Amino acid sequence: MATPRTSSQERFAQFKLVLLGESFVGKSSLVTRFVKDEFLEQRESTIGAAFLTQTVSLEDNKTVRFEIWDTAGQERYKSLAPMYYRNANCAVVVYDITQASSLERSKAWVKELQHRAADGIIIGLAGNKLDLEDKREVPTEEARAYAEEAGLLFFETSALTGENVLELFTEIARKVPFENSTARPRMSAKGVDLNKNGGTEAQGCNC
Repeated sequence: MATPRTSSQERFAQFKLVLLGESFVGKSSLVTRFVKDEFLEQRESTIGAAFLTQTVSLEDNKTVRFEIWDTAGQERYKSLAPMYYRNANCAVVVYDITQASSLERSKAWVKELQHRAADGIIIGLAGNKLDLEDKREVPTEEARAYAEEAGLLFFETSALTGENVLELFTEIARKVPFENSTARPRMSAKGVDLNKNGGTEAQGCNC
């Protein structure tokens, strides 16, 4: 019989994650579902970016803490994006499966990340609004083929129902270079790290 691991053997590391995509593709709803397991029918557009945190527990007693920057999708905030994805370890680029143009914009974000973000950044492509299957404009296989060609993780998600949301962030957590991070023993087991107010809006970041 295997000997149970003690809490002193738990390992903890944190990584910076940024969300990118057009307005109204559901970036904020996606991250709210991940962080608070909630969906808000009415949301105001993000101004600049919102900051949230969440942890994911992995196999082998590993825990990954994501420091998440949810960026605004409006064109007037596009110039701020490099400030948020600078030094990011991972990114989620979101498109709306009911809007073909949003996938094309996502491809531009991916290209920008691959050329300007940190080397080795883990990028996930999320086709959101899976609950609106009857209005789909982006075929799953088309998006998957692009993701495979570009070396991206790929999930179709629904912030409304929660489908594949945890799976997306968990797979990213598995891919980040945990052993090469500033991993350290976890001092206490406080559970999930949730922002009481759902995130802090910020127009600038020293990150």
